[in-house]
Amino acid sequence: MNPPLALLSLLAHAERERNAAMSEAKRVEMEHRHAQRQVEQLIAYRGDYEQRWNRSFADGGGGIAIVQCYQGFMERLGAAIDAQQRVVAMSAQRLANAQLHWQQLEIRVASVRKLIDRRDTEARSEEARREQKQLDEHAMRSAWQRAAAAGLSPL
Repeated sequence: MNPPLALLSLLAHAERERNAAMSEAKRVEMEHRHAQRQVEQLIAYRGDYEQRWNRSFADGGGGIAIVQCYQGFMERLGAAIDAQQRVVAMSAQRLANAQLHWQQLEIRVASVRKLIDRRDTEARSEEARREQKQLDEHAMRSAWQRAAAAGLSPL
């Protein structure tokens, strides 16, 4: 049995929406990973920078101006790391939302498919009942005809 055209159309639409949501979730996931890599790079750079300057300070290099410059740069670098961590947190939330939306649409596609399967099963059952009824009626007519031909009462 073929499902009704409206259900097939609904399934196609639901699959298109699901596929678009899946693409969006993958795009948001890539953005999230990129933001995470950036914050990791900034943190690694801060560690390297601190080590270089700690060696320089240990060697006795640098005056007050250089120390102030170092401290100012470290503050700006810390602020950049904090800002990037906020970007990571926001992208994580966008990713969670996109994945949830994708899952909801996946469930919708599965529901439509299940509905189509149920309707198909019902149609096959109805067709089987119709065929059985026709066979029963044909068998009853044949029995009546045989009984009438033999001169017997069909009841």
